[in-house]
Amino acid sequence: MAEAIADTRRLYTRPQTLNDAYGPPSNFLEIDVTNPETVGVGRGRFTTYEIRLKTNLPIFKLKESRVRRRYSDFEWLRSELERESKVVVPPLPGKAFFRQLPFRGDDGIFDDSFIEERRQALEQFLNKVAGHPLAQNERCLHMFLQDETVDKSYTPSKIRQA
Repeated sequence: MAEAIADTRRLYTRPQTLNDAYGPPSNFLEIDVTNPETVGVGRGRFTTYEIRLKTNLPIFKLKESRVRRRYSDFEWLRSELERESKVVVPPLPGKAFFRQLPFRGDDGIFDDSFIEERRQALEQFLNKVAGHPLAQNERCLHMFLQDETVDKSYTPSKIRQA
């Protein structure tokens, strides 16, 4: 009786080069939400956030971009993605209604610690959404991330790779 001999031959792989180890990653998408700025007075007061994008994904027309958005723009993006895409869209950080009540001991929604918490949560939200291949096809995401202004009367459509 012949015994089965285990195949112990090694797979031949090419050695890793310095560029493989330390070169740019094959595909990357980095989104940072930074530099919160509170503008306006009284009931017209709101906070905007800078959104910085760096990518080498061919679906994005700009490889680097910076835009400013406010919380209501994030709400718009979320509702558009829910309506137009097949993506399960993660929740946004809450509206913080209690922080908007008068006679608080702090600055409410304009308190530095609240703005920082919200900034981190918005950054997580954007990275989850923008990292999803189906969401990357949506015109609303590209407009939100790369156009100077958000045209809320746009015609929803899919983006085709360049």
